[in-house]
Amino acid sequence: MKYYLIAGERSGDLHGSHLVRELRLRDPSAEIRCWGGDQMEQAGAELIVHYKNLSFMGIWEVFRNLLTIKKYMDFCKKDLLQNKPDVLVLIDYPGFNLRMAEFAYQHGIKVCYFISPKLWAWNRKRAAKVKQFVNRMYSILPFEREFYQQYDYQVVYVGNPLVETISSFETPDDYRDTLDAGQRPVIAILPGSRKQEIESMLSIMLELVAEFPECKFVVAAVDNVPSEYYQQATENKDVKVVINQAYELLSVSNAAVVTSGTASLETALFDVPQVVCYKTSWLTYWTGRVLIKVPYLSLVNLIAGKQVVPELIQGEYHKDNVVRHLRGLLANGSTREDQLAGYRKVKMLLGNKSASKETAKLILDYLT
Repeated sequence: MKYYLIAGERSGDLHGSHLVRELRLRDPSAEIRCWGGDQMEQAGAELIVHYKNLSFMGIWEVFRNLLTIKKYMDFCKKDLLQNKPDVLVLIDYPGFNLRMAEFAYQHGIKVCYFISPKLWAWNRKRAAKVKQFVNRMYSILPFEREFYQQYDYQVVYVGNPLVETISSFETPDDYRDTLDAGQRPVIAILPGSRKQEIESMLSIMLELVAEFPECKFVVAAVDNVPSEYYQQATENKDVKVVINQAYELLSVSNAAVVTSGTASLETALFDVPQVVCYKTSWLTYWTGRVLIKVPYLSLVNLIAGKQVVPELIQGEYHKDNVVRHLRGLLANGSTREDQLAGYRKVKMLLGNKSASKETAKLILDYLT
């Protein structure tokens, strides 16, 4: 079988890599082309375009790069027609992928979607496009089934890929020693995986260091962002910066300050109490206020159906607010215990299915 996968972000590359491995196990003759990253390529897919070239975030950033985005869309359409895969497998990344779904469907290519775009949060009318152009939807969030049922569209919950990834993760025995923390509590700083996020989030996160001299602060950097974006952290002698080691860091952390996104759920699955924060341009923020239809921003709270972790958004995201919440989480009291109890509910709702195995099986069952 010929498979064509499209992931436009770092997390999609991770989940896509697991899916590539499972497809190759079940279909040894599989030919897999992908838009993704290093992990999908290492798993055995032929990498056509790296997600670093597609990482545009926010209304203004997308607007400034419309010509570039169109160039990549035109290339993708041409590549699909030239290679004519048996199935196009889309991984999140809705602005790009929903257009490719429509194009592929119109040209007789089957379309499967692994990791639904967050249509339940905003732009819900896109659900009609999903129903029309996506043959199979494999969901990783349990509440998405009810959302799509409103549109008379059936999706399959395959489990959450982070559950299997984190449950099998093993921390190197001496990892904590590499952080130079000694006996101090470790605070993980997760400023995001995009340039715009790091520009907006990191400076306030670093203001916390002076407020907690008894703790060791460690910044989780990523290699798809140039090192100069972390310069203010690397120049601070009281801060450690690690690259591509978020899981290692979370596995030894006592608390975390996290930019909202996939990282908030990863932090919860590691049982690390956290403060979730987010800040963007005011244009993007006010547009989002109008369009977003859900009561929470973090996946942890959305899955639990209630506030488990504090969310400091836009104007609420400042040093004093973060300090107040972080002090409560570092104390061994009810604030910390309540959050950990909420994590247990989230884990129960997610279940323990292997999302990549389940999805690979369902895709092959559908094709054959």
